[in-house]
Amino acid sequence: MSTPEPRYLERAKNVLAQLRRPPTPASPASEPRFDASSWGGALIVMVIVGVGLWVIQLVNAGDHQHLNRFGLKPREVDGLWGILTQPFLHQGYNHLLTDTVSVVAIGWVLLLSGVRLWLFVTAAVVLVGGAATWLVAPGVAHNGHTIVGSTGLIFGWMGYLLARAYFSRRLKWILTAVVLLIFFGTLLGSLLPASDSHGAWESRICGFVVGALVGWLLHPRGGRNKKAAAGKRPAVS
Repeated sequence: MSTPEPRYLERAKNVLAQLRRPPTPASPASEPRFDASSWGGALIVMVIVGVGLWVIQLVNAGDHQHLNRFGLKPREVDGLWGILTQPFLHQGYNHLLTDTVSVVAIGWVLLLSGVRLWLFVTAAVVLVGGAATWLVAPGVAHNGHTIVGSTGLIFGWMGYLLARAYFSRRLKWILTAVVLLIFFGTLLGSLLPASDSHGAWESRICGFVVGALVGWLLHPRGGRNKKAAAGKRPAVS
C-alpha cells in the first residue's frame, strides 16, 4: 500500500502542470486601438495641437503678451531657448488665427503618413530650422526683433511635402502636393524678403529649406533607379 505524497509535492506538481500548459490566446479587444495616422485620428491630434496653441495664447494675453520674451532672439545666447518655444508663442489672437488653420490642415496631411515621420520632420524643422533662423536673422541690437509664431514650422511641413512629391515621383504624393498648393500655395509668397509684426521671413525660408532637405534625404530620386539597375544582370551573348 503506497503512502500518500506530501502536500508540498502535490502543490509543486500542480504548479509545473500549469506552467507547461500552452498560453490561452488573448481575446481580441472590444474597441479598436486609436490610430493617430488615420484620417480621423490625425484630425483629432491636430485639433488638440491647435487647442493647445489657443490655451497658451489665452495665458499669454492674460499676462499682456509677456511670454513672448521667451521667443527666439537671433544671435543672443539667452534667445536660444526660443528655438523650442517660438512655434507656441504668437503676437496676438489675429496672428494665431492665421496660423491655426495652416497648422491643423498641413499638420494633418503630414500626420497621415505616420506618427514617426511627423515627429521626425517636426523635430528637424523646429531644431535645425530654428537654429538657422537664430544665426541668419538680424539681432535685436540691429533693428531685429524677437521672433514668435508657427509659420516656420508650417513652411517646414510644406517644404517636406512638396519635396517628397518632387523627389519620389509617387502619384499619391504628387496629388497630395497639388491639393496642398491649391489651398495653401499663396503662402509661398511669404518666402520673399519682407518684414511684418508676426515674425521674420528668415524663419519661414529656413523652415522651408530644412523641410525640403528632409524630403530629399528621405526620398532620393535616384535611389530606386540605382537599386533596380544593380539588380539587373548583364545579358550574355
